[in-house]
Amino acid sequence: MLNETVVVTGVSGFIGIHVTRELLKKGYTVRGTVRSLKNEAKCKPILECHPDAKSRITLVEADLMKDEGWAEAVEGVQYVIHVASPFPSYVPKDPDSLVKPAVDGTLRVLKAAAKAGVKRVVLTSSIASIHGHLETDNVTVYDETQWSDLESPSLGPYERSKTLAEKAAWDFVQSAENTSKMELVVINPALVVGPIAGNDFGTSVQVLKRLMDGSSPMVPGVSFALCDVRDVAEAHVKALSLKEAVGQRICIVSDTLWMQETAKILSKEFAPMGYRPPLRRAPNVALWFISWIDPTVAMLLPRLDKVFKYSNERMKNILKIQPQPVETSIVDTAYGLIEAGIIKKTRKYQPKNIEL
Repeated sequence: MLNETVVVTGVSGFIGIHVTRELLKKGYTVRGTVRSLKNEAKCKPILECHPDAKSRITLVEADLMKDEGWAEAVEGVQYVIHVASPFPSYVPKDPDSLVKPAVDGTLRVLKAAAKAGVKRVVLTSSIASIHGHLETDNVTVYDETQWSDLESPSLGPYERSKTLAEKAAWDFVQSAENTSKMELVVINPALVVGPIAGNDFGTSVQVLKRLMDGSSPMVPGVSFALCDVRDVAEAHVKALSLKEAVGQRICIVSDTLWMQETAKILSKEFAPMGYRPPLRRAPNVALWFISWIDPTVAMLLPRLDKVFKYSNERMKNILKIQPQPVETSIVDTAYGLIEAGIIKKTRKYQPKNIEL
């Protein structure tokens, strides 16, 4: 048993709770930050995520937008995993509603960690900071050497927030303020799917929910790079101890799929149970009209007919993680949504044991 305490910010989120489970499996103890200890709906699933959770997880209050609580949260630990960051389900009217919490929150955590003498921080960023703008740049496969173009008019508020937050993190650890020479590793996941743990299934999983619950009669012509939350969790935990990971950005990605391909995977598994994922592509003009009343569809418009692929070589070579088959990730997500009651069970539904 390592018996080393790791601070996890955003511990109640979709990624955070999987990271916590992985840490406990590997013998760490966890100090998790939540905005309010009074929020039982958020706190209870964390303390039930593993057989040893109640004895090896401590929850503390700390808000990304406030200084209070962070010094106490990181006191006496060597490692911090900073997961917490806003992920919208629609395009916000005020971009600062995403950018400010992401940038200020990241710096707040890093400054407290450096002052406390933390050895290493693992930061959850996104492929959105690698290629969040929608111009092709004549690049076939994007990798960690590239950055989203902050001058691009196609860069959305979420992509801007992740890019600015990550840049701020690298600038801080390379600055004179980092007096303890704290190390940084950045994990850049694609759209995260996979088994549901707890009651926060993440905005990213909404894409699959809409395909399964009948709310989308047709499929938009968009593609997404996907990754499995179990791979993301393993990546964060491995990044704590691997010397080779220090100073690296590491993409976590399984594959890029068109939504029609995703719907076909779901249909193959679930059509015999009475579910009907849409297989027909929606005309672009129809989506344009729908976007006026559906903010989620509005988010998809800039991505129509575009496909971007990302390298997972560092994931495989530095972290020694082989990505989960994307078909498994998609199917496991849908089973999780059904078991959580987010998608209704049909009379023909047959449960499946999903390994978390």
